Amino acid sequence: MNIDTLDALSPLDGRYRKKVGALASVFSERGLMARRTQVETRYLLALSEHPDVPLRELTGPERNFLRSLNRVSLKDAGIIKRIELKGYRGRPRTNHDVKAVEFHLRYHFATKSLRDVVEWIHFALTSEDVNNVAYALQLREGIERHLLPALESVHAMIQGLARDYAFISMLARTHGQPASPTTFGKEMRVFAVRENRELTELRAFRILVKLNGASGNYHAHKTALPCVDWLKFSEEFLRGFNGRRHTVWFEPNLITTQVEPHDTYAKLFDLLKRTAVILSSFCEDMWRYISDDWVKQKAALGEVGSSVMPHKVNPINFENAEGNLNFAISQCEFLARQLPRMRLQRHLSDSTVIRNFGVTFGHLLLACKEILTGLGKIAPDPRAMKQVLMERPEVIAEAYQTILRREGLTDPYKQLSELTRGKHVSLKELRTFVRGLHLTPSVEKELLTLSPEKYTGLASTLATLPCAP
Repeated sequence: MNIDTLDALSPLDGRYRKKVGALASVFSERGLMARRTQVETRYLLALSEHPDVPLRELTGPERNFLRSLNRVSLKDAGIIKRIELKGYRGRPRTNHDVKAVEFHLRYHFATKSLRDVVEWIHFALTSEDVNNVAYALQLREGIERHLLPALESVHAMIQGLARDYAFISMLARTHGQPASPTTFGKEMRVFAVRENRELTELRAFRILVKLNGASGNYHAHKTALPCVDWLKFSEEFLRGFNGRRHTVWFEPNLITTQVEPHDTYAKLFDLLKRTAVILSSFCEDMWRYISDDWVKQKAALGEVGSSVMPHKVNPINFENAEGNLNFAISQCEFLARQLPRMRLQRHLSDSTVIRNFGVTFGHLLLACKEILTGLGKIAPDPRAMKQVLMERPEVIAEAYQTILRREGLTDPYKQLSELTRGKHVSLKELRTFVRGLHLTPSVEKELLTLSPEKYTGLASTLATLPCAP
């Protein structure tokens, strides 16, 4: 049944469908069916290739046919769902989604030369053997094809701001108050470096997967075919999903209950949470820079900023991104906390939770796209930054008291504090203070030539370091 986006329950499937709809092929129920099918068919192929498994070798056309089944059409998905919920071709409903995939494969085999290998489908497996690999396939594709490219694009744009505005002086604020100056580029570099650390981990992430039967002990495997080295078989089978085109790899977990404990899921969502926190903080800062007129927005032709105030150009993309990031953060925290919880050898509270991977990825992807749109509509204003900076000359009091300490004056910090703390002093007043200290001409000149605009330390160098520290 097709649902109009205006009737969708989730805004990801409704209002934002055009922006995140590509994730549907990965995280939808049909996407899950396709990956379950992929695990089942690859497992059958692996059995047929093992010398100690009494399953005939499959022909080339049969292998190609199995691979074609991995492309689950909408019609196929409808049949699988019908098998689960209503029954199909005289078989009663399974009320079990993985078993429905198995029966769907059986129907396909029955009309082909594969009819004699039907009983080898899902041989000795529990549904969790199929599910945990299928979900790992979803996560990997979601990361590699969708989330990682979006995050890398965001990183590239922030890094571009760091490079282009490395030497643009700007008032810093600590505790929201005027602080020692920085450059706009250096502040952008902070976010670029922080995000890059998380991207480095994400690119090389490892997901634990298992294939060991009902309680994790290979009971059925060993009983039916004791001559097979099932530990070696499962390791080789699971590693077979890796390859050069992937950066996210699967690692076999041999010691589990019926369920792979999901510890690497928790690690992944902790990583995504940190990434989202960094980007949410970035959005907050951009919002403030726009609010202070340090960053200008380009007004889109025909766009309405306010229903009543015609002049408004609101930072809606950064606000939208911030909201979606914070929503994703709460989901990541929940997933990381909930999924590793195991009760004895199996329980199903993780089963319904795990189906929401696509929701979390959807909000993260949407946030990235909003940030990219927002960054494409802004331009930092160096003159506005300089004007504000020059209006707060008291920020060079730090430099004054530090140089005076070097020269051996008694408690210059206290003197500068009495002059400037909680006050808005002028550059002229600061220079008058310096002249009253009766310093050597060279030191006096050193202090008098200081200005807020030039007091940025190594900010521009930090903004342009060739590699992340």
